[in-house]
Amino acid sequence: MVTNNAFKLRRASLLFTLLGSTSKFASSFSVTIKQVSTIGMSSTTTTAASIDPATLQPQQSEAVCFSHIHLYVDRLENVNVYKDLEDRLNQFAGKVASSAVTPSLAEKQAIWKSISGNADSSNENDNTVYQPQNRDVVKQLLAGFGFRVTGTCYPEEGSSNTRSVLVTSRDPRGVQILISAVDHDTSEATPHRYPYFDAKKINNFYAAHARRQGIGALAFRAPNVSSIFERYQSLHPTLVAGYHEFDEAKILEVFAYYKSHELDSLTKEPDTGTVLRFVQTSASTSVCPLPGLKTLDATFEDSSLAAYCDHWVSNVFDRTEFLDTLQDTLGFTPKVDFNAGVVAAGEAQIESTVTGNEFPIVPSNKAAALSDQSQVYLPINNALSSVGHVHGFLQELGQGVQHVASRVEDLVEFVQRANDYRCYTNEGFTFLRIPRSYYGILTVAQLTEGIDGDESGVGQSCAEKIFAALKAASFMTPDGALNLECEKEDIARILKHSLTDSVLSEYHTMQDTVLAVILRSRYRNVYSLLRDQVSETTYLGIVRNQILVDVQGEDLLYQIFTSNVLQREAGQEAPFFEFIQRVCSKSTDKHGDPVKIRPGCGGFGIRNFLTLFLSIEVSKAMNDVADAVATGNTKREAYARAMVESFTDQLNEANPILTFISDAMTEEGLCKEKLLDAIAENNSRQAKKWTTQMELVAERKKKGNEMLMECSARYNSLMRSLREAHINER
Repeated sequence: MVTNNAFKLRRASLLFTLLGSTSKFASSFSVTIKQVSTIGMSSTTTTAASIDPATLQPQQSEAVCFSHIHLYVDRLENVNVYKDLEDRLNQFAGKVASSAVTPSLAEKQAIWKSISGNADSSNENDNTVYQPQNRDVVKQLLAGFGFRVTGTCYPEEGSSNTRSVLVTSRDPRGVQILISAVDHDTSEATPHRYPYFDAKKINNFYAAHARRQGIGALAFRAPNVSSIFERYQSLHPTLVAGYHEFDEAKILEVFAYYKSHELDSLTKEPDTGTVLRFVQTSASTSVCPLPGLKTLDATFEDSSLAAYCDHWVSNVFDRTEFLDTLQDTLGFTPKVDFNAGVVAAGEAQIESTVTGNEFPIVPSNKAAALSDQSQVYLPINNALSSVGHVHGFLQELGQGVQHVASRVEDLVEFVQRANDYRCYTNEGFTFLRIPRSYYGILTVAQLTEGIDGDESGVGQSCAEKIFAALKAASFMTPDGALNLECEKEDIARILKHSLTDSVLSEYHTMQDTVLAVILRSRYRNVYSLLRDQVSETTYLGIVRNQILVDVQGEDLLYQIFTSNVLQREAGQEAPFFEFIQRVCSKSTDKHGDPVKIRPGCGGFGIRNFLTLFLSIEVSKAMNDVADAVATGNTKREAYARAMVESFTDQLNEANPILTFISDAMTEEGLCKEKLLDAIAENNSRQAKKWTTQMELVAERKKKGNEMLMECSARYNSLMRSLREAHINER
């Protein structure tokens, strides 16, 4: 029997033989073996001889899994207020479902008004116009996502003056959002029996977080909290915030980050804002993640979907320091690395690395892949420029959690429900705004090129008249964004009565092609990624709800981001929520059996990061346009429109490059799997074949990186020119 160390050395020896002294590829190879996919230019070079045989096996990481997030907010209502809202929402859903004919939007709003008594559930906002600021996040979660309050910890007479509620989706063991606030109507009392609910904990977070609400704790379930405690005490003792043993649980809290400091500083102080919480409990059957919470019954309406933790994202000053801390204490290792300013939106540039544990479970079916929370991913961002969202977040709030991402089974259905319920109840969430050009707009060229781009369309004159007729009928905007509610028959009728005799005959001959081109223009760009994998109904749902789409190999990823939450005033930096749907490949192996579903299928590709980054910036610019129009500021409006156009152009220009890089990353991963199989089988011929293939793929990825960085640099210069010109005009 070959020992583990002997196996490592045998594999390393074979690798040295195969790689020789090709240092250029050795660097790429060593990174790949450690299961890190690097995007961007590295400042170090690794040779084959420098590969540590120990890195050829995954490093042992702590067996932690997602538990809950803990929000600290300004105020919480009495729990009866939230339960009353749940009852009204369930009553509303029941009335709508029992209607013989599906009610119209106006009819549903009337039903809600009759149930709610015309009261805006936020108690802070005008009833007729939804405003995302100063909202009660509990009510937002109940109405917007169909979540429910399933646990509570409210003060008793003479006890601590804090209130806490636990909000979960319909699967209470999925996403768990704990929300706490100081009860300012109650005089300060004795310290809480459970320190994580104490007022001092909340006040400390506020003091370190610019007196703002936010996500104060990221919590993980762990089978051996004592082991993690020992590693922090040994390697990062100043980060330890508290260790507590109760009858039913052991709980460790550590500060997540160090304060910003000089690189050569001998002393590092903890940033006392965000904490990491590790929970070991024997009460495995309880839905409540912490001792001290009282379980509450909850009824979920049929349209409510279960949600599960996928990844939690931090904005920090020193990305590598946080990565090192997590590796020291939890054994977490980088999975994907975006460095050297590859992720850029105009002048804004960041670096980002996704770290996490090793894949503890490889699900074999869709349901298990959706609900499993044992694979932990923690993306970490730092700013490279003095403009942009990440820089603004760090300067305004300090280090902290940027957003938390959760998985659902059907994202289109989930977001459509959220948008509908906001219209009915004036409560819930709004989402980042995405330009229609991201999904597709109609152009004259498309009409001449035909449905497959093979010049099988109509002539130039006919195409121009069709385009003009659709604009004149208000079926689309001047830039070619077709009304999503248009039916094929409506378009055919308009064109039949609008086109002149000079082109009408040509149009009739090519009518089916023309109508197909027009209708597909609404989602043309997304179709180029997904082709016939999804229906037209799904495509329209994606566009209507402004859902982002990514492809990695045969896996799909749908994602959407809410507008800022826990925000007191418009324009303030604040965290947000992300929701995603991972559609995993249905491939089979050589025996015809379904392949195991890879954790994180759909990936954390460069497209996801850049699209999010650009989405935040373009959404801000689109809001600036609306504000400028409302105030009649024509100069600011012109500047904001130019920014929207530039961000949109960058997104559109970057898309094919991102596809090129994503395809290379996917092939690189497949080659790595083949190579490791060949090494395990001691097949030097196959190993050499896949080594050569990986080298070719690495060169392609490098070329894509260079193209993307060139694109980013060009828009960086353009945005700087726009900003400087706007400053000079004021």
